This record gives sequence, C-alpha cells and structure tokens, in this order.
Amino acid sequence: MPQPDHIVKIDLPKTKSLDDDIRKYLQICTENLGMVPNVLAAYTAKPKKFRQFTKVYNQLMLDEQETQLSKLEREMIAVVVSSANRCYYCLVAHGQAVRELSNDPQLGEMMVMNYKVAQVSKRQRAMLDYAWKLTKAPFEIDDSDRDALRQAGFNDGDIFDITDIVGFFNYTNRMAHGLDMMPNAEYHSMSR
Repeated sequence: MPQPDHIVKIDLPKTKSLDDDIRKYLQICTENLGMVPNVLAAYTAKPKKFRQFTKVYNQLMLDEQETQLSKLEREMIAVVVSSANRCYYCLVAHGQAVRELSNDPQLGEMMVMNYKVAQVSKRQRAMLDYAWKLTKAPFEIDDSDRDALRQAGFNDGDIFDITDIVGFFNYTNRMAHGLDMMPNAEYHSMSR
C-alpha cells in the first residue's frame, strides 16, 4: 500500500514563483540526488526559513571541517532521535542515509526500529544512549551523561555537536509531525 501522496498539509508555492537562489538550490538537489527532498519543498513555504534551514542542516550534517563526528554517526543520531519521536519522514529519509553510509541495510533498519539491538562500538552506544535520553527525558540530563560521553572518547566539542544534532532533529521532527510531511517515495527502495 503506498503512503499518502502529499508533501505537507499546507499550500506550497509553485517552483517558478520561488526566488532564483531557492530554485537554483532545488535544481542542484535534482541533479545530485535525482529528486528534491520533500523537507526542502516544504520549506519553500517560507523563503527565509528555507535559507536558514538549509544552512544549519548543511553545517550539521554535511560539513567535514566543523566536527569530528562521521557523517554516519550524525545520521545515526538523526535516526535515533526520530525513532524516539516516531517521525515517519525522518525515519524513512535518514534511515536510508544510514543504509547508504554504512553499506548495511540491516543497520539502517535496526536504527529505525530499536538502536539497542545494533552491534555498534561502545563509543557509538554512548552517543546514541545520550541522544535517546536527551530526546525522551531532557530534564534528566546531568553531568553523569556528559561524563559517560567523555569516558567513551568524546571531547567537549563532540558533546556540543551531538547535542546540537539532537536538538535540530527534535525540531525537524516536530515540523514534520505538525505539517504531516511525507518522505519522498524513492527513499523506501534506496540502498537495500
């Protein structure tokens, strides 16, 4: 049974009415990915927010200079947060990214369903446990949680980055839930 065919449950502008820089960004996505991720289509509803969203996303998830976390680790955090929040859009889209980056379809599925069954390093386990707790019970985070990350080999800059990614995906999960955002159907069959 196919998922619903809407992008979001709000009206979106026509592509030809978008500002030149946004149209160019979407064209680059089409050229590089073969599609425009629906999250980007959704953000075209608010051009200034589109620009802010893409800037923050690109820095958090794609930049190799600002963090010591691998792209795979960042995607794993995104999936664990999205699993805790039951965010369909991000589980499908970022679950696919975990499959692709790890070259392991099973790891992608484990991250989506229950990250605790995945055989990951102690370092990654500490990172994912922190991401889950910060999402489900943020008021319970204390020095012992940061110390557990340090003991697993993370430095203070890493702790900042992990926390930043957790915060960002809690935000995007709420946007996806609030707007009833659907993932691109293509993600379902990719990297399997």
